[in-house]
Amino acid sequence: MAGAKNGVFAEKISPYLRKKIEEAGEPLPFLDLQYVVDPSEAVEQTFEVARHYQSEMGTVFEGRELRGVEKLYRRTLLVEPTTICAAHCRWCIRGQYDTTTLSREDLEFIARYCGTAPENQDVREVLVTGGDPLILIDRIEWLLDALEEHAPQVEIVRIATRVPLQDPRRIDARMKHALRRRSTFRVEVATHINHKGELFPEVREAYAALQEAGARIYDQTVLLRGLNDNLDTLVELFDELRHMDIEAHYLFHCVPIRGMDHHRTSVAEGLELHRRLGASGLTSGRTRPHFTLMTDVGKVPLYEGSIIDRDEHNRILLQTGYRYEERMSWVPGWQLPENARVDDDGFLQVWYLDAIGGKAEF
Repeated sequence: MAGAKNGVFAEKISPYLRKKIEEAGEPLPFLDLQYVVDPSEAVEQTFEVARHYQSEMGTVFEGRELRGVEKLYRRTLLVEPTTICAAHCRWCIRGQYDTTTLSREDLEFIARYCGTAPENQDVREVLVTGGDPLILIDRIEWLLDALEEHAPQVEIVRIATRVPLQDPRRIDARMKHALRRRSTFRVEVATHINHKGELFPEVREAYAALQEAGARIYDQTVLLRGLNDNLDTLVELFDELRHMDIEAHYLFHCVPIRGMDHHRTSVAEGLELHRRLGASGLTSGRTRPHFTLMTDVGKVPLYEGSIIDRDEHNRILLQTGYRYEERMSWVPGWQLPENARVDDDGFLQVWYLDAIGGKAEF
C-alpha cells in the first residue's frame, strides 16, 4: 500500500526538497506541512477513508481486463502509468494506492481501448496521472506514441505532475521531446502549486522549459490549513501564477483521507476565501479558480444551491449536474457509490465529509 502501515502514509521527500529544507536552516512551513509526517496522522478516527473515490472501470476489452484506467466523464479517459512519485504529499488522495507500474504492452492496450471501444467515441482528452507519470518518462513516451497511432479522435493529452516542484532536474531535453505536440493532439500539464514559496528559481526554470516545449500549464491548488488558508497567501500565489502564464484552474478542498484532518479547512471557510478572491478587487478576475470538491462521483464545483443538506456525521449533501443515465452510458458497469443517490430528475447527489467544525448554509 504505497508504503502505508496501519493507514499511515510513509514519508518520502525527494533529495531536491530535502536539500532545500536543509539549506534553509529553519523551518519552511510551505514544504514541511506538505511533506513531513505529522503525529496527527496516526490518531484513530471515527470515520476513515482509504481510497477517497471509486472510479475503477473493471472493463474487459479484447478478452482482457483493463488495468490503470479510470473514467467518470464523457470526454475524458484517465490513465495511470505508475503510482510512484518523487515525494509523498501528505494530503494526497492517492496516498493509499497499491504500488504498480504498467508495461509498454499495457499502455498500447489502453490506447487501443481508447480509440476503438464504442463507449469512448466521445473521448477527446486523456488525463495521465498516477502517481507521477513524469517519474518514468519512457512510459509517457510509449503512451503518447500509442495514442497518436491508435486514438486519432483524442485532441488533448493532459499530464498531471509535481515533478517540476519536487525534482526539477528531470525536465530535460528528453522529457521536452517526449512532451512535444503530436500530429493529432497537443499536450497540457496539470500541476499542484500550493504556495508561492515553492517557486524556487529551478522550479520556475522547469515550468518555463515545459512551456518552451509547447505544453500549456494549468494549476490545481489544494486548500490546506496553516499553509494557504488565508486571502493574502492565495492572492500572492495566483498573481504569481498569472505572471508565469500558468492558468489557475481549481482551488480544491482537501479531501477526507484517513489521518489528514489537520490539513482540512471547512467547506464554508473555502467558500468564503473563494468569494473574497473574486470580490475583493485585490487580484485580477482572470486569476480566480473554481472552488471544487472531489467526491465519490467526481469533481463538484460549488455554486448557489450546491449544498442541500447536512447530517449528524458532519457530511454535506451535494447536488451535482451529473445525470445517472449519462454516466452509465459513458462507463458501462459503473456502480452508484453507497454515499450517492439519484434525485427525481435523474441527477446524482452525493454525500461529502466536511472538516471537523465545518458549517454550511443550505
